[in-house]
Amino acid sequence: MAKTPDYFVGKNIVITGAASGIGRETALIFAREGANVVCADIGIAGAEATVVAIESAGSGAGFAVDCDVTKRDQVVGMVAAAAEHFGRVHFQFNSAGSTVRRSNFSDIDDDLWQTTFDVNAKSVFLCMQAVLPHMLDNDDGVIVNVASGAMRKGGPGASTHYAAAKGAVNTLTMGVAREFVGRGIRCLSISPAAVETPFQVTSSPELIQRIVDDIPMGRFGRPDEIGELVLFLCSDACEFMTADTVNVSGGGGCR
Repeated sequence: MAKTPDYFVGKNIVITGAASGIGRETALIFAREGANVVCADIGIAGAEATVVAIESAGSGAGFAVDCDVTKRDQVVGMVAAAAEHFGRVHFQFNSAGSTVRRSNFSDIDDDLWQTTFDVNAKSVFLCMQAVLPHMLDNDDGVIVNVASGAMRKGGPGASTHYAAAKGAVNTLTMGVAREFVGRGIRCLSISPAAVETPFQVTSSPELIQRIVDDIPMGRFGRPDEIGELVLFLCSDACEFMTADTVNVSGGGGCR
């Protein structure tokens, strides 16, 4: 909850991975608070569907951008389009990411390793590099990145490649936060445990049960629970926070 009433009204956020899951729910939450949302995703149809949902709710405005976040020219174009459409960018939420596919460690090949790092780590690097000059021109801005609770356990047996890429996201977050802390920029990451997203549908029932058994609350997190945290981190209620990662684990951090 922001300290200032209507804090987000008229402010603008760029969200990657906005077509589904955490990105979509976060877009709806920011719009609920009166923010304007640039909804970016690969394939314009999903991003446009989120914009329709935003505008149907009648609060903030939405704008869809087709963007492959592993491509520098498209990421630069996304930020430029956001600035042209809404005037400036106050917040960036880098939600796009994927395990790509499950694999035990011995079967991770070069292509899976590279693709996983491109989708999860390179994308965050490119998005932050693209938006930072704009934020620095205004001496203000908040960037929130999605890391993962997997980085604390290493993803043994199914997602070591993903855990390693998300560990890189956490390191990038800390480095950027500390480099630009004197310029009014805050940069944070969120490390969720398993969250109910379309990707989880592809997991086997056995793996899903194993994940749930490791969460004391006995369930996956919901995308909206992560979105509400992003809203708080971008608000004026936690201005002393930067370079931190917030673990959202349903109690799993104690195991």
